[in-house]
Formats: sequence, C-alpha cells, structure tokens
Amino acid sequence: MVTSTQRRRLGAASALLMGAALICACGEKPHDSVGAPAPSQSSGPAGPTSSPAPGASPYVEPGVVDGAPHNGENNAYRRPGDMSPASEEAAEAEAARMTPVLKRLHAKKKWDPESVRAALTGELGYEVVKTGSKGKVLSGNLIVQEMRSRYENDEYITPEGTMIGLRVRKDACVTAFVQPTNYEARANGPFMETGCMEPPTGH
Repeated sequence: MVTSTQRRRLGAASALLMGAALICACGEKPHDSVGAPAPSQSSGPAGPTSSPAPGASPYVEPGVVDGAPHNGENNAYRRPGDMSPASEEAAEAEAARMTPVLKRLHAKKKWDPESVRAALTGELGYEVVKTGSKGKVLSGNLIVQEMRSRYENDEYITPEGTMIGLRVRKDACVTAFVQPTNYEARANGPFMETGCMEPPTGH
C-alpha cells in the first residue's frame, strides 16, 4: 500500500521528468511528415530569387552593358568585314593619302560634297562610281555624298559636311568624312549593307 509520503515523492519525480522533457524539446525544429524542415523555417539568410522579373527578357547577351537582348545581332550591319593583311596595308596607304586633302579642305571650310569630290578626283585620281540600271557598279571606286539627315527639334535636318567611301580592294575600303567640327579617313573592311560608306546608327 502506497503511503501519502510515497505519493508525494512519486508526484515530484514525475513533475521533474516532464520538465526535463520539455526543456530538451525546445531546441528542436518542427518537421513535416517526410523529415524536411517546415516551410516557415529558413536554413540561410534571405536573398533575391533567381527567377527573372515580370517582363524581363530571358536572354541577356554577354558583354552588353545595358542587357539589351540581341544587341550584337541587331548591330551586325555596323561592323566592317575582315581584311586580309595585304588589303589592310593597301587601305591604310590610301587613308594616309586622303588625310592631308581632307585636312586642307577642313581648314578652308570646304566640306560640301562638290568641293570634296573635285579635290579627291582631281588631286588623288579617284574615279566616281558609275552604276547600271539595277545598281550594279560599272566603274569607279569613289562615292561622295552629303551627310545623312537626322531628326532634331521636331524636324529632319541635314548637317553640313560630306561622307566618303573609297573601294580599295574587294575586302578593303577607306571610310571618311569632313565636317565643320572635324575630319577623318580610316581603313576598314566593307560594311554588310552599305559597302564602303559608314552605315547609319539606326536601322
């Protein structure tokens, strides 16, 4: 027969065991039925997700600072073609011949197409390109034209100056210009759509 003293001792021991069990359980994480941490628990610091923002392009071209999609493809027409070493040397020689003429024209403020064309054909012996009815080049190697128009202050304007394209070889050109602010003649391969003329910035 259990005395009242024994009952008090058993009750105290039971209370101690229950308290110890509760203390041990406090540090454990709750688990779901398959043993993975509960969704509310995090194993690391919170951070941005890797999924793209709504409306963001899934394609970002390497090397494009602003992340514009297909930037390289869209601007392929503005990249000149490759030149062979011999063609590059020939084009650089013609650019060196042309530069002093452009410098003199610039100093005299003669940057209109007529003056530039007369100087390049008369002094350097270049021949203006002649084309057939379907645009095929029949003869000549020089194209001289006014600067391309641009949209400014709600209207299209044509800046002062002249653009120049000289075909040196099949794979080599001199692309040049002279305008009120500066002038330049440089050797490069032909452009995909515009040959030896500098292509426009917009397509």
